[in-house]
Amino acid sequence: MVNHVSVGLLGLGTVGSGVVRMIEGNREGLQHRVGCPVYIEKILVQNIEKERLVAIKKDWLTQQPEEVLENPDIHVVIEVMGGIELAREYITLALQNKKHVITANKDLMALHGAELLQVAQQNGCDLFYEASVAGGIPIIRSLVDGLASDRITKMMGIVNGTTNYILTKMDKQQRNYEEVLKEAQSLGYAEADPTSDVEGIDAARKMAILSTLGFSMHIHLDDVNVTGISRVTQEDLEYARQFGYTLKLIGNAKKDNGKVEISVEPTLLPDSHPLASVQNEYNAVYVYGESVGETMFFGPGAGQLPTATSVVSDLVAVVKNMRLGVNGKSAVAPQFDKQLKQPEEIDGKFFYRLHIKDEAGAFSAITSLFALHEISLEKLIQSPVDEKGVAEVVIVTHGTNKQQDNRVYNLLRDSDVVQEIKSHYRVEGA
Repeated sequence: MVNHVSVGLLGLGTVGSGVVRMIEGNREGLQHRVGCPVYIEKILVQNIEKERLVAIKKDWLTQQPEEVLENPDIHVVIEVMGGIELAREYITLALQNKKHVITANKDLMALHGAELLQVAQQNGCDLFYEASVAGGIPIIRSLVDGLASDRITKMMGIVNGTTNYILTKMDKQQRNYEEVLKEAQSLGYAEADPTSDVEGIDAARKMAILSTLGFSMHIHLDDVNVTGISRVTQEDLEYARQFGYTLKLIGNAKKDNGKVEISVEPTLLPDSHPLASVQNEYNAVYVYGESVGETMFFGPGAGQLPTATSVVSDLVAVVKNMRLGVNGKSAVAPQFDKQLKQPEEIDGKFFYRLHIKDEAGAFSAITSLFALHEISLEKLIQSPVDEKGVAEVVIVTHGTNKQQDNRVYNLLRDSDVVQEIKSHYRVEGA
């Protein structure tokens, strides 16, 4: 049984600094929880002379990765450097050197998680990654441990704080997308290149991780249907309000009869839905189980200390496993072969905002297309626009399937009376 644990960090940015603060600032509490002292041994950085926002010992810092990855005194490596290929290389080396690994790297785990977990298992090591999804919300541990006895049928949530911040400000303050995006960048919520966030890629990676765990299938990023928020307009938000909806970027993963669908897309939620009230940079995830029913996990989805909290929680789990001698035994290979739903198996309601010719018969032609494919209309508004000879038609359908919706979308796009499909979103039922 170990009498102390030494930790090496790869990276000392925002999250890494938070991890150091939590380990050093709560040394006695941490020792009480795990049963032995926990020390920081080495930290890999790019620039040793850089000023830090956290108190550190100079001899902790190194620019040589082998001083962390091959150091016989280090038991646990915490990867908070980001990126994919170099992080993958370092984590693989750490595991091969029999070091347990904790990572907050969602990009890496979404793309190479299955491979790295196999390396960990082969070397009798733990590889934990709670902080890779939803910051300080313990959603991964809840799926792996708390809900392990249940069958998960659906996971649905807001898993990207940047897009939720942008949509909240656009909706509540009636501001345009470009203006709020610049504000989010100035506040540090959005990167200089915000593509990963605003086009839904970040959220898709998180949904791939959650779906792999929740459904016990190997779900790859390419299995997630992704649409971002960069085309959302004030007009869309105004019509959503008129219909009693709130527009959010929703990650949706659902399993029926052994088949799954996973998507990230702007979605209209009824104002009464709990996710509709999740604002700014906060995240929330609904998990539906056959036995437990509905559960919701809510909290800050990013930030130094919320994310560091998840990292240090993983550290506690690793050290407890070390003292029990059960490291590397918790990973379970997916139970089921992946089966993705076909479009005709994906149910939903849909929102359309169309610009059509303002002429006799145009409106009738539009509604006939929906009727032809047995899609009934739940809500409908027709109003004039500033452009002469053009009318705006806004529709929310009753329930249909994605195949039928795709057919109608293509027919509308090619119709002589439709000038443009301005918006097309999924609608979540009440």
